[in-house]
Amino acid sequence: MSGLYPFLLIPIFDERPWGVRDLRPIYTKIVKEPIGESWLTWSDSCVANGPLAGRKLGDIASDYKRELVGTAAVFEDRFPLLVKFLFPAEKLSVQVHPDDAAAQRAGQPYGKTECWYVLDAKSGAQVALGLKSGVSIKNFEASIRGQHAEDLLNWMEVRTGDMLYVTAGTVHTIGGGMVLVETQQSSDITYRLYDYGRPRELHIDEGLKAIKLDARAGKVVRRDGDDPRFLVRSPFFQVEKQRLTAPLDATVSLSSPHILVVLEGAAKIASAGMEPVSLARGEAVVVPACVPQYSVRPQWEVEIMRMSLPTGDVAEPVTVLG
Repeated sequence: MSGLYPFLLIPIFDERPWGVRDLRPIYTKIVKEPIGESWLTWSDSCVANGPLAGRKLGDIASDYKRELVGTAAVFEDRFPLLVKFLFPAEKLSVQVHPDDAAAQRAGQPYGKTECWYVLDAKSGAQVALGLKSGVSIKNFEASIRGQHAEDLLNWMEVRTGDMLYVTAGTVHTIGGGMVLVETQQSSDITYRLYDYGRPRELHIDEGLKAIKLDARAGKVVRRDGDDPRFLVRSPFFQVEKQRLTAPLDATVSLSSPHILVVLEGAAKIASAGMEPVSLARGEAVVVPACVPQYSVRPQWEVEIMRMSLPTGDVAEPVTVLG
């Protein structure tokens, strides 16, 4: 029998010039240097509980393979999804991520399609997805050289509760004044195209080649008949959100692990043969694909997200810009 069980991962806090020093209410943490991201399920994330405590997620994936990552994962020895919190106080760089084919030509295993759930947004908070109608890549390159690239982006206001789908190849950036939960292919390949004069490396040539003018990105449209639990379903990931006041019994298929992230409140995650693990706001528990069942027991009340890989033929979601 496998030695795997639901395990709690220790967040990795990533300093960014556009980040914040006060991470409340997600974390009770005020720091000296600005934090832009909290990485929850990266290869270097360490386990906090049980026999695997202290081990890194990437090493566990390499050892246990499909028992952890499931049959739907592209690679048997890599954890398939990266989940983060984003804390932008200022605009991120204008950037683009390559698709799988372009990433593989660059020597990377796969590209980066992602989604953003807007956990909190101040009035007027904006993101930019894609180029304005009629703007060519040549026009956009000239705007980069002329230091006004942000003027050619399609800016849109966002509100708490929005889900945005960002396909690989979409030129994009995020403004300040919001907190996002990002779910993405487990890739860290980013081409920075424009950075408002900040002294950071740009990747203009590689980035321009990766741009897709017809990329399907935008706010996810909810339709009649959609399962209300699901915020988004795509070929790369599916994301659910629920508010629980009573225990939830869940089944894991062998196709995918489950990632559980608490947005508000706290819960215990229990499975047969293991001590329950406590999960607080801003933390993530990974339930391996080989664990058949588990339960989520709210401590009074909990709002929780669950990320996993889809099974079968799943189309990209319907989206709208603006």
